[in-house]
Amino acid sequence: MTFTGWFVEQFGQGPGWFLANLALILAIAFPVMVGVALAVYADRKIWAAMQMRRGPNVVGPFGLLQTFADAAKLFLKETIIPTGASTGVFLLAPMISFTLALVVWAVMPFDAGLVLADLNVGLLYVFAVSSMGVYGIIMSGWASNSKYAFLGGLRSAAQMVSYEVSMGFILVSVMMYAQSLNLSDIVMSQKGNVLGILNGNIFNPLLFPMGIMFFITALAETNRPPFDLPEAEAELVAGYQVEYSSMSFALFFLGEYANILFMCALIPTLFLGGWLPPLDWAPLYLIPGFVWFLVKMAFMFFVFAWVKAT
Repeated sequence: MTFTGWFVEQFGQGPGWFLANLALILAIAFPVMVGVALAVYADRKIWAAMQMRRGPNVVGPFGLLQTFADAAKLFLKETIIPTGASTGVFLLAPMISFTLALVVWAVMPFDAGLVLADLNVGLLYVFAVSSMGVYGIIMSGWASNSKYAFLGGLRSAAQMVSYEVSMGFILVSVMMYAQSLNLSDIVMSQKGNVLGILNGNIFNPLLFPMGIMFFITALAETNRPPFDLPEAEAELVAGYQVEYSSMSFALFFLGEYANILFMCALIPTLFLGGWLPPLDWAPLYLIPGFVWFLVKMAFMFFVFAWVKAT
């Protein structure tokens, strides 16, 4: 019996379908939001360590609750809409960016069989959803009725669309090697594919350059330094986010970090063997696959923060 089928059997056709889909939405949203909160804390701690500072250290043990305190502060603030702004589009833009940042996680496999939607065209789904993210940004820049926000939105749109071309070519190369668009199949295609013992496309001389280029493309797609022109503080104050406050700003912030975490998960999936250990050696498989996946994801996030801090 399927997950949705169980709910339909228990609660009837209409309520069962609604509850099943609500449960799936929460299964994506809650872990991602917790991950974003921890990622913001880790980001700030890494920057602080590299700049010989202490970072967040007041709210909660070791400052762990600082992100939640910031979220509560934003939640309690007033939503200010600029004079002359297109109210509907202004409020809709952060919702679009946040929603797209969540739904893309549906096809991410954390372990063998541990995936919400194991689509046969998962890679195409990722590329399509990530391409739509530019709409929320350009809508926010236009609807704010601010020159700073508009220029930031145009810069971001130009940068994201430009680097999607390189991303598309890289994804095609990985797809051709794996002979599949399914992310789980792509992970399994990396098992022992180099010298019969190394797991990961990054060890393949043909795909190693693709991995490096994909990392650079991921930095540009997420507007991380040195590709942070859309939010250049010296020129555009805060780019397309300059007129946003309270939860509208928080939605953009959450969506941005959710996208960063997704890129930190996609790189291991495509190039580092996903949930597979680095070596195709039996004792290493005693460690659960999702642990290997989270370790690789954390490593990539550290590299993202390292690039920004330096």
